[in-house]
Formats: sequence, structure tokens, C-alpha cells
Amino acid sequence: MRKLLVYLKDYKKETVLAPLFKMLEATFELFVPLVMAAIIDQGIGSGNVSYVLRMGGVLILLGIIGLVCSITAQYFAARAAVGFSTKLKHALFAHIQGLSFTEIDTLGTATMITRMTSDVNQVQNGVNMVLRLFLRSPFIVFGAMIMAFTIDVKAAFIFVVTIPVLSVVVFGIMMWTMPLYKKVQAGLDSVLGATRENLTGARVIRAFNKEQEEIESFEKKNNTLAHMQLFVGKISALTNPVTYIIINVATVVLLYTGAVRVDEGTITQGQVVALVNYMSQILVELVKLANLIITITKAWACANRIQSVFEIKSSMAWEQKLPGTHLACQNTDADKAGKDEADQINFDHVHLAYAGAGAESLTDIDFRVKKGQTVGIIGGTGSGKSSLVNMIPRFYDATRGHVVIKGKDVREYSMEELRQMIGVVPQKAVLFQGTIRENMQWGKNDATDLEIWQAIETAQAREFVEQKEGKLDAVIAQTGRNLSGGQRQRLTIARALVGKPEILILDDSASALDYATDAALRQAIRNMDGSPTVFIVSQRASSIQYADQIIVLDDGEMADIGTHEELLERCEVYQEIYYSQYPKT
Repeated sequence: MRKLLVYLKDYKKETVLAPLFKMLEATFELFVPLVMAAIIDQGIGSGNVSYVLRMGGVLILLGIIGLVCSITAQYFAARAAVGFSTKLKHALFAHIQGLSFTEIDTLGTATMITRMTSDVNQVQNGVNMVLRLFLRSPFIVFGAMIMAFTIDVKAAFIFVVTIPVLSVVVFGIMMWTMPLYKKVQAGLDSVLGATRENLTGARVIRAFNKEQEEIESFEKKNNTLAHMQLFVGKISALTNPVTYIIINVATVVLLYTGAVRVDEGTITQGQVVALVNYMSQILVELVKLANLIITITKAWACANRIQSVFEIKSSMAWEQKLPGTHLACQNTDADKAGKDEADQINFDHVHLAYAGAGAESLTDIDFRVKKGQTVGIIGGTGSGKSSLVNMIPRFYDATRGHVVIKGKDVREYSMEELRQMIGVVPQKAVLFQGTIRENMQWGKNDATDLEIWQAIETAQAREFVEQKEGKLDAVIAQTGRNLSGGQRQRLTIARALVGKPEILILDDSASALDYATDAALRQAIRNMDGSPTVFIVSQRASSIQYADQIIVLDDGEMADIGTHEELLERCEVYQEIYYSQYPKT
């Protein structure tokens, strides 16, 4: 939590003024019982109506000043808390964006969403409440005790006993509930994850008639969360009744002691009323303090969860030069090939194992690609096709071996330099809410309409885009749900083509296209200016059979590499895939 307070540094004025005005409000509040005592003893006791009216005016003035101080304090506290949470969300989002896919896969989407929303809101409430009450409530409690000593020392000792007992109760409950609130937030992660899964996979769930099972699974997780919340809520709820019991017992003792002292003539009736008022103030403030402690407990638990995300460092270090010995470790042939300008991409005995995986996903991948070549990648489900192409833009780093582009290890490039060379069309076609033009400009920020239309035409999307109302200004719904699967895929391909990349990766991105459109797309890409190096990942043999090289993967290993004709002659894995789609005649 303390590390997150750095985001309050731009609100130093507010963090000082908010508690300061609350202290002023509390100071005026402490004078109220003394004014009441004076009204009773000197005004009502002696029948002095003018004195009562005059002191009544003082009470009204104290109330108005207190109200102004309170509103001012609320304003500064809210400004600081909202500003703090805004900066925290920006920093957290930027940090998450800086993590590699390995860390994002480990954290999970549901957890990150919870920490960006619910957890940050809890911390915001905590900051707001601390600025308003953290100094005010203790000040009132101890101030009331000190004021009680100015009235009568013997009666004030009741305050001395009561306050520590109340502190033990309040802080004891706080220490008990703090770890429980952490578990509640973890349970919220689980429920959010289940909700997100069900919403994302709604069609699949309905297709397999699994609605009832998912409802039962959700109810189980939701009930677990509800039981945790009820349990910690019951413990927290003990604070108010226990506090009231202690205060009321102390008030009874105070009234009895005060009555005896009045009978002895030591103190006046007005002073007894003042002492009771101070005890009531302590009661109100300790109830507030108890609620504040609960809020702080929740905020502290959430802040620790947020901090744990900040403490996760990306496993990828950009712009870090590798020691010369690393490249020297490559075999002589690979080293020469990697530095040969004709070889644009070189996979030098690359191995890849995902974090937490028991086995390697890719083993000893070794091949070279010349500039302008088209490379097809084919294999069974789970053979590592996407894993292979994801290493080119450095979404994942090789655990062993080197991925070399233009004679330079990908780990030696800056992120901007590497990603500007590469256009990626992922397996899942994702478009963002906005216009077609705005989506296309993801590929190039300053792309002109001419460049966008050229990319759209190459991606075989011109026909349906021209039919849209507004054309490039046609609105695309979130995730592109107002488009068909084929339209989404063609627009994502166009988005990658706008920047005219040197290397284009099509990761099974034409699966929703018919054979004719797929063939026209491949021909248009081949005829593009600049002759980009193209990687086509596909389950269709027809999509890759005219590639310059075809890499056949089988369970993370290269079964073979060659042209379509060569593989049909010698590669059993390729033969099996090809003849399953085109039976022998």
C-alpha cells in the first residue's frame, strides 16, 4: 500500500488541506458541550434568557463554521482520492501493457480486470476515508478525554479506561478481518472469471446444451463467495454492537459518578451534561473509526493485490544487447546464414517451453527464409504452428537457440524497430469499436485514405466496404460483431497490410474465407510492392501448396521442410494431411 502512495504526490495540497479542515471542524465540535454546559449552568440555572439566546447564537455559528469546514474537507479529499485512483489505473494499465504474453497468461484476464476495477475502487474509497476521518476521529476521541479532564479529573478516568478497551476491540476485529477480505477478493476473481468465460463462450455452451451445468458451476462459486462475504461481514458487524455496549456501560458509570459528584457539590449539572456529550461524541467517532478501519482493511488487502501486479516484471528485456559469446555459440553455418543479407529470417536450433509447462512446445526448429519468400506452415492441432510464428515478432522468447532477422537476434531490436517490420494477423480476428478507418490506422497512424483503400483491396474487402453506409466511416461494433467471420478476417488482414510490413504473418487468418477468395488474397499479397516475406499458417493444404517453402510440424518438431511436390514424395505427415483433404483419384 505504501508504495502506491507515490500516485498521491501531485495532490500534496489536497492531502494536507482535507485533514486540516476536518481537524478545524473537530475543534469547533469539541467546544459545543462546553457551550451547552454554560447555557445550563449560567443561563437556564439563573433564568438569564439573553445569555441563553446569545450562547445559542454561538452554537449556530459553531455549526455553520463546522459545516463549511466539513464541505471543504470533503471536496479536497474527493479530489485527491479520485485523482489518485485515476493515476493508479493509468499506471497499472501501462504496466500490464508492458508485460509479455508469458506474464499475462500466468496472471489471467479475470484477475487483471478485477484489480483494475474493483480493487482500485476499494483503494480509492480507502484514501478518501483516511483523508476525512483518520485524523479527525482520534482527535475527537482524545480531545474529548482531555476536555473531560478540564471538567473533572475523577469522572475523566472513566474515559481513560473506556478508550483503550474500545481500541482493543476495534483493532482486534481489524486484524482478524484483514486476511479474510483478501480471500473475498480472490473469490471475486473466480466469479468474474466464470462470468467472463460464460459470456465469451455462450454459443458453445448452448450448442452443447451445457447451460444447466454452467449455471450450477457458477452458483457454486457465487455461493462460496457469498459465504465468505457473510462470514467476514458478521465479524465486521460485531464492531458496532460491541462498541455501543462498552460506550453505554461507560455512560451509565459516568452518569452515576456525575450524580454523586453533583450531590457533593464538586461539579455542576451542566458539566455532567457536557461529560455525557463528550462520551456521546466518542461513541459516534468510534463507530466512524470502526467503519473506517473496515474500509482501510479492504483497501489495504486490495492495495497489496495491486502492488503484487506492479512487482511482476516482464520476462522480456527490450533493447538489451546480448553478449557477443551468445551469437558466437552458434554453429559456423548458422552464423554465416544469419549474417547473410539474403537470409531475412533464420531460426537457429530454436526451442520453446511455455512458463509452467511440463514439456517443450517447440524442439530444435532450424530453417532459413530469404527476403520475399512465402513460407507455409502446416501441421496437426497443437503441433506448435502459432507458437513458431509468435516468436518472430517476439511475443515469446526462445528458451534455447536464436531467432535472427536480417542478421540480428530479435532480442537486440527495440520494440518499435521490430514491430514496425512485421505485420501480424492473429488466429482470432479482433476489431475494435470505431470506424473502419480508425481500425485500419492501427496498422499505420498516419495512413491516408488511398493507402487504406489499397490495403482493403489487397485483402479482398473492397466490395463489402464500399457497400457499407459511410464506407471508411462505417461503424464497427466492439470485436466486430456486426460483421461476418470472413469480413472480420479480411479487415484484420487489411489492417496488417496498411503499414506495408517487410514480414507478414497470417496465422490461420483465412479460415473463414472461401477457396476462391483465399486464392485471390494470396495472389494479391504476392503482387504487393516491396515483396514482403510471408508466413502462412493454415490447416488447408491449398493455402500453402504454392509457397516457396513448406514447414511441416508434428508435435512441436519439424517433420520436414520443402516444396509441395517434394513433401508429397517423402513426408508422411504432409501426405496424411494433404490426402485427407484431396483424396487420391
